[in-house]
Amino acid sequence: MDGPEDLIVLTGPTCSGKTGLALLLAQRFPIEVVSADSMQVYRRMDIATAKPTPDQLSLLPHHLIDVVDPDEEFQAAMFVQQASEAIRQVRARGRIPLVVGGTGLYIRALLYGLAPAPARSEAIRAALRTLLHHKGISYLEAMLSRLDPASASAIAKNDAVRVVRALEIIFQSGRRASDFFASHGFERPLYRARIACIMPERERLFADIDRRTLDMVDAGLLDETRLLLGLGYGPHLRSMQTLAYRHVICHLQGDLGLDDCIRLIQRDTRRFAKRQVTWMKAREDHVFFDSATAAFDAVCGWLRGQPGE
Repeated sequence: MDGPEDLIVLTGPTCSGKTGLALLLAQRFPIEVVSADSMQVYRRMDIATAKPTPDQLSLLPHHLIDVVDPDEEFQAAMFVQQASEAIRQVRARGRIPLVVGGTGLYIRALLYGLAPAPARSEAIRAALRTLLHHKGISYLEAMLSRLDPASASAIAKNDAVRVVRALEIIFQSGRRASDFFASHGFERPLYRARIACIMPERERLFADIDRRTLDMVDAGLLDETRLLLGLGYGPHLRSMQTLAYRHVICHLQGDLGLDDCIRLIQRDTRRFAKRQVTWMKAREDHVFFDSATAAFDAVCGWLRGQPGE
């Protein structure tokens, strides 16, 4: 059949139960997961990213996990290329690809393509990185907030890579990055997708986040961070600036007590989840469920009749 191919997507904020639901679905359907998680792409970053365990991976194959080292860049364009190829290969084996993850930018880029923003300018990028080194990320974030408030609000705090890219677009083209996305429109899908979004009630989601943070510490989060630092992956890396690692590094350096470290990880993860919820609630193509259990029957119905079933 001509036109977009069918694709099923399972999304939701962090700690909403996506992995558990995918494992339940794997008991009934020949699925393989194409991960849409911007942190689980990094090797050796397992506990802090809530990566599926080896036992879970043995039960359900996952793609786009452990594909780059923590000091390597991984961008939306790379995700689209690798995810599209993984989808093709899964289907070639007669199985069903299921896209699972909470990185909304990756999912939107996969379904609708990337906006035609200007190519990289190494000269502008070098100048911005010099500013970053001398004045810090807060300075660049404030600059972006003045020049492109829409982009600034959509970028997570301390995400230097995306802040630099948004400013680079402005200085290279004279247009805001948000204008490129707006003009793209994202109206012609590359896939005909059904998107199940698990959206738990906020108090329950936040309580689950707090519990999972404690579980991560018990599972060896501090040792994982020590190992990464020992391998030369320094605090300046984007991958090491996200959520848990940033505060654990402060604790290991003696600048933060363990209780405060845990509290700040919980706080920042809740804030991250709130940003994800805001992004997802604005998506008209999502079908919302208040729990993984509530989504199960609907997604089973979508999977029935898929090629490979």
